[in-house]
Amino acid sequence: MSSSGHIALVPRLLGWDYADLPGDARKAFEVALHAGSAPALALALRGELGRRPWLLALTLLPPAAVGLLLERPIERRLGGLRSVAVAQIVGGAALYIADGRAERRATAGAADHVAVGLAQAAALVPGVSRSGAALTVARMRGLSRDAASSLALRAALPVTVGAGVLKGVRALGGDLPPGLGSRMAAGAVASFASALLALPLARRTVWRPVAAYRMALGVGALTQAVRRGRKFGHDSVAVGRPRAYR
Repeated sequence: MSSSGHIALVPRLLGWDYADLPGDARKAFEVALHAGSAPALALALRGELGRRPWLLALTLLPPAAVGLLLERPIERRLGGLRSVAVAQIVGGAALYIADGRAERRATAGAADHVAVGLAQAAALVPGVSRSGAALTVARMRGLSRDAASSLALRAALPVTVGAGVLKGVRALGGDLPPGLGSRMAAGAVASFASALLALPLARRTVWRPVAAYRMALGVGALTQAVRRGRKFGHDSVAVGRPRAYR
């Protein structure tokens, strides 16, 4: 989990040159991924979207406000490889602990929606998974796994659409490298397919294995960042900036 974290970590771990692309190109590719996952999410939730929309508004307002005001400063200051890796480790550990809590309630109330909204605002930090933060807070508040997963999925849709629109507007007018359009299309299709396959499992899964995976990914990335820092004498660059090394 954590789309921003995986976009930041996976290319570096595999030695891809994604971080060398201009910022506008990376933003455009992220928009394509959102464009793929959002309709899959809407399709999976088609029977639930009309229920109590005012509650969903409670989950949207905190991340929308924080995103409009602080998204770029957060990415600049907390987008380094080490920061993203640490966020993965901490987020995975929190989810691991939360998923061990007793399942006391099967219905989410207004307070749960507000708490999930605040969690999604915190997930603007690269590496803090939006769905992972929502699930962690929901499970900490005693919601059952099914209720927590359902709430996290419903809350994710308006934020995913909003983030895609915001990044799309910001990416307009940027100079995109030749051939990026076909890669964006491929990314959107892959995002749609993977989301469509994963969403049915999300409602009834035990999240501790996912949490363990996140911690392992974070440890691997942090180890690589420390090695690179020793070699090049500085921390890894921020997400959204070209690398200063080869």
